[in-house]
Amino acid sequence: MSSQIFPTLPGLAWNVGMSPTFSTGVKKAVSGRELRASYQAYPLWLFNLSYEFLKDGKRGADLDTLGGLFLQMKGQFDSFLYTSPADNAVTAHTFGTGNSSTVSFQLIRTFGAGGFGFAEPVQNLNGAPLIYINGVLKTLTTHYTVDSSGMVTFTTPPASGVSLTWTGAFYYRCRFMQDMADFSLFMADLWELKKLSLIGATGNKI
Repeated sequence: MSSQIFPTLPGLAWNVGMSPTFSTGVKKAVSGRELRASYQAYPLWLFNLSYEFLKDGKRGADLDTLGGLFLQMKGQFDSFLYTSPADNAVTAHTFGTGNSSTVSFQLIRTFGAGGFGFAEPVQNLNGAPLIYINGVLKTLTTHYTVDSSGMVTFTTPPASGVSLTWTGAFYYRCRFMQDMADFSLFMADLWELKKLSLIGATGNKI
């Protein structure tokens, strides 16, 4: 599980696909009645990227950067950190409610709106988060600590009923979906990669 960060390159096309996937077992009786079992508490997210150009040689080092990461990860073998263009930060986001006894709370983010929302653990932070109790900003190390998996531990248990919120950015932990990357040279020192698929989660599932 590496700490490498997926690079931001100028040739990325705008048609970035983002697909949540679950795993469900479905058994159907002769009567037609179904019995279903969910095998995942949280989804895996599939990202489909397309690069219209990757500069190489005198034009730049985009090909070496992306190709180097792919080789370093050995295709599907190792994981890395990826910033989703659509889902990478929260502002004043609730991650718990005090009860006068619990001191440790996992950071989460909720995806959805309009009465539909799904909370997932955030375990790969991009920078230090800001932590608030009832809207009051607290001080790192004085009032709380945050570990590498997004677990916030307060020095004193938050009082019952107080809201715990955070503001900050996060990564998805991903791996490549294939063991091959199909780079294509279409002009001098310019390459393209029509499809690159990643799969990952806001937590450390990959």
